[in-house]
Amino acid sequence: MPIWKQSLLSLALLVGAAFLAAAFVPAANERLRAFGLGPVLDMVGLTPAASDGQTPGAGGGPAARGPGGGGPGAGGPGGQVPAVIARAPGEGRMADRVTAIGDGQAIHSVTVTAETPGRVSELLVQSGQTVQAGDILMRLDPEAEEIALDRARLVLDDATANLERLRQLQGSGASTAVQLREAELAVRKAELELRQAEFDLSQRLIRAPVSGWIGILNAEVGSQLTASTEIARIDDRSVLLVDFRLPERMVGRIAPGDSVMAEALAGGFPAIAGTISAIDNRVDPTSRTLRVQARLDNAEDRLRAGMSFAISIDLPGEPAATVDPLSVQWNREGAFVWVVREGAAQRLPVRILQRSETEVLVAADFAPGDLVVVEGVQSVRPGAPVRVQGQDATATAPQGAASL
Repeated sequence: MPIWKQSLLSLALLVGAAFLAAAFVPAANERLRAFGLGPVLDMVGLTPAASDGQTPGAGGGPAARGPGGGGPGAGGPGGQVPAVIARAPGEGRMADRVTAIGDGQAIHSVTVTAETPGRVSELLVQSGQTVQAGDILMRLDPEAEEIALDRARLVLDDATANLERLRQLQGSGASTAVQLREAELAVRKAELELRQAEFDLSQRLIRAPVSGWIGILNAEVGSQLTASTEIARIDDRSVLLVDFRLPERMVGRIAPGDSVMAEALAGGFPAIAGTISAIDNRVDPTSRTLRVQARLDNAEDRLRAGMSFAISIDLPGEPAATVDPLSVQWNREGAFVWVVREGAAQRLPVRILQRSETEVLVAADFAPGDLVVVEGVQSVRPGAPVRVQGQDATATAPQGAASL
């Protein structure tokens, strides 16, 4: 492009930029007029900007000051009463939550063992099966006990027949009273031996002592059991009991029937509501803790005995005044809130006791009728009048919230 074209283009851009600046920047308009370009600006409609308090009207005189003209009497910050939203302080209680870790156990749990040694001849249940109290779990080889039972029956039959014969001979004088008494004793002894044989035979059947879920069986057909062999464990886990310990300061603050929340440490399980079922009668002098037991419903059978639980107990705390989190302000002396008393704003120091997303529990010298400023705190000054708006404008502070 020739140099003269570039020069013309640059000049056109500069002129356009100057007119744009004169149109939107008052200082640029004045500067261009100072260079003698006022008539050109007037031709294109770029009149000079009006000065403060002046209008570009015909007279060019000062604009009339009205109620909104910025005078000190009304409308400006110096004369208008600021509007705020204020609410009466509420009442709440400090949350006192105690947590502990405990282990769950089935409400009924029994280890199954054999009453007498023997060899397993038959299994009637499987691992993990539900059983009822009295159900037969397995049979031991009963051959020796059956032989003993048959022998006891024969002895009883013989003793009974001998007694009957002596009683018949007693009338003829062929038997003495001593012989008759010995025969009666023999019959009673044979009856006892028969009962013992029947009991020994019944011990060859291993039954479930309680209802519940049987664990993994530690025996199979052909296994030789002794009286100390642990065959399986039966747990009634329809209800779990969780043992945990609390500090001794909780003595007198909890009682059976109080609600607790339990959460399995394994994860993946929802929190379970339970109740305190038992409290120990003494504090452990070594750990200074109190043993407590909670009862958890497990009707859905999702939990297992032996699981660990985080137990939490919410106790009612001391009453305290509550304010909106937006109302709490800070300065070098600490936290404070603005309160409206008799139509004027006052700064009231507060001590924060507890904080949540929706409210802050504070200790402060609230007076009846105090309203705490929630919105508009940036426009209030100590002792300055304020105008309360909103539905809580006529609310008064509760009597119990004072001097908490």
